[in-house]
Amino acid sequence: MSPELLRLSGVSFAYDRERPVLRGADFVLHAGERVAVTGPNGAGKTTLLHVMVGLAKPSAGTIEAFGKIRTSEGDFPEVRRRAGLLFQDADDQLFCPTVAEDVAFGPLNLGKSRAEAREITRRTLDRLGLQGFDERITYKLSGGQKRLVALAAVLAMEPEVLLLDEPTTALDTETEERMVDILNSLPQAMVIVSHDRDFLAKVANRWVRLENGALREAASA
Repeated sequence: MSPELLRLSGVSFAYDRERPVLRGADFVLHAGERVAVTGPNGAGKTTLLHVMVGLAKPSAGTIEAFGKIRTSEGDFPEVRRRAGLLFQDADDQLFCPTVAEDVAFGPLNLGKSRAEAREITRRTLDRLGLQGFDERITYKLSGGQKRLVALAAVLAMEPEVLLLDEPTTALDTETEERMVDILNSLPQAMVIVSHDRDFLAKVANRWVRLENGALREAASA
């Protein structure tokens, strides 16, 4: 069995006590897995990703990440470095004036020198086919371009796990195929939330469904 990276055991979470989102949810991610998470609107798929990196605190259950039980906020900065979360809305992820600044922000925050951060930024943008985007003004980019830049900002942190929340949002057909090629070229384990089953069929090797607060193994598309 490949190494275990993330484990949720009996996790419950509610924004409103009367309407729990997660009810004793169990989940395990192993190295090499690309897990598609499906489920109806409002099922809690985004919340599930946020729980994994400590952005939402469960009312019950255990979160184990990279071999350690994580309980307090102080446990999660390491998790967020090692598990990169791509937000559903790229505008929630991009906040610097230029593309290069957005992509370099994470490496600089990890203590890389400016020269190292520039090289990581160049290499990451090249890998995603975004050569020449360094000085582009972020807010002027198209929705699809923002999506790719947001992914570049996540990848620049060199995470071991990718948590992708609706990664095909705002993508046209050509850019979606580009996203498929990029994800299939990456070595990281992934948890991919999406309603696009055709997309998931091209990138996922395991499927789970979140419904009524619980996760269960599901058939692929």
